[in-house]
Amino acid sequence: MNSASGTKQGTEKSLEAMRHFSEKYAQRTGTYFCSDLSVTAMVVEGLAKHKDELGAPLCPCRHYEDKKAEVAAAYWNCPCVPMRERKECHCMLFLTPDNDFAGDTQKITASEIRAHTSH
Repeated sequence: MNSASGTKQGTEKSLEAMRHFSEKYAQRTGTYFCSDLSVTAMVVEGLAKHKDELGAPLCPCRHYEDKKAEVAAAYWNCPCVPMRERKECHCMLFLTPDNDFAGDTQKITASEIRAHTSH
């Protein structure tokens, strides 16, 4: 079920890679997923889809005129520069504990992601 077949989901391989990355990055940076795990699921799914389509986890929460050029520039590849420099995640994937929307988890399963993103 990948974008080549017309769906809006990443491959299992990319989804697992982005899920694992997200969990480890949250743990390493002391950030947490959104209290609404559907937000986390949609972002991780979007990262996986971009990884499949573009070869890099380009932020799925922004509009780009030229996605390939943005991947090459690397500014918005996850973790993006604002996240790396200031812990500011536009997508609400990585939230600092003081954020009103921060949950208490740094874990999400592939089945939770698919449950929130299957149409």
